[in-house]
Amino acid sequence: MTTRRTASMLSLVASGALVLGGCGGGTLGGGGDGGGDGDDATAEGPIKVGLLVPQSGVYKSLGDDMKAGFEVYLEEHDNMLGGLEVEVILADEGETADSGKAAADKLVKQDEVAVVTGVVNSAVMNGVADLFETSKIPLVGSNASPTTLTDATYIWRTSYVNDEPGEALGAYVAENVDGGVYFLAADYQAGKDEVEGFKKTFEPAGGEIVDEVYTPFPGTTNFQPFLANALSSDAAALFSFYAGGAAVEFVKQYDQFGLKGEIDHYSAGFLTEGGVLQGQGDSAEGTFTAMNYNYDLDNELNTSFVEAYKAKTDRNPTTYAMASYDAAKVLDMAIEAAGGADSEAINTAIGEITEVESPRGTWSWSDIGTPVQMWYLREVQEVDGELTNVVVQELGELGSD
Repeated sequence: MTTRRTASMLSLVASGALVLGGCGGGTLGGGGDGGGDGDDATAEGPIKVGLLVPQSGVYKSLGDDMKAGFEVYLEEHDNMLGGLEVEVILADEGETADSGKAAADKLVKQDEVAVVTGVVNSAVMNGVADLFETSKIPLVGSNASPTTLTDATYIWRTSYVNDEPGEALGAYVAENVDGGVYFLAADYQAGKDEVEGFKKTFEPAGGEIVDEVYTPFPGTTNFQPFLANALSSDAAALFSFYAGGAAVEFVKQYDQFGLKGEIDHYSAGFLTEGGVLQGQGDSAEGTFTAMNYNYDLDNELNTSFVEAYKAKTDRNPTTYAMASYDAAKVLDMAIEAAGGADSEAINTAIGEITEVESPRGTWSWSDIGTPVQMWYLREVQEVDGELTNVVVQELGELGSD
């Protein structure tokens, strides 16, 4: 099978362009007939960038974080990417595949953006994939990354693959939990991907599955019947997947209906990420999650990012904000290398970025256009009177195969 990286190299050879190094210093020329502003804006700008994130619905808090992370990078770089002034066009993804596709259609066909970033919902990502592939406009996604998206040419993700949080956690749980595990997740692509990722490493390590249940999405607000079944199942631990407003309700009800303290709770890190943790309150304490980032990682770039993000929002950055900040950096490097706003040249340049210095640490592209990166086990603890996610240990690097 032709991998993402191989396809990018073939495109580069065919165009006769120069290879872009990790620092983004080369040029690729903007003479293609790609989407967006094309030849008319190869030197001066502004370049139109679509920011497709939820501004309503269950995932609005994630969208707010992604918007803020992208804006922090722009503010640090005088509202310029690759030497061009940026015109950001904000589009509301909403919470369904239909609302996200409608917003993406407008960005591409009516607003005529050169590039797009964002996308929270995996159903939206699946729904817009053909649009970006046929329009030849790069989408640098900063959250959603379904496992089925393996051969796209114009879609990149600075986040992860959906199954990786579960995959990072599965073997650890199998080795450290004495008894079976109950699976409870939202019934859509991301929830199923997370469970499959967990089982990928959990079962080979000898883990026992008690049951696997999916709750209707996004309509489930009363989790009591599902939690009651889990409590009576004699499971030693539960693995879940919820995010946004659903995560707040799930964690609070996990406590209210007697599971906290009885069944250890493990989840993908989105369960306790960002503002939802404050909404969950003490109910979240003791919850374990796997995540590719935490605001307290000890490196110079993260220190400066946290400082800038807190100054802007008065809160610590999340993985959503960090991935959106990285998406801006990827676009900055690629637009500079492309020499302008030609969408196809920018896409080729994205594929030739060899390393990205990030608040999470340095990462590189995998063969399917996602980061090769470290994952961490975190626990919700009270620190100085405030609940926070605390890194317990490294779980290992994923994304290289």
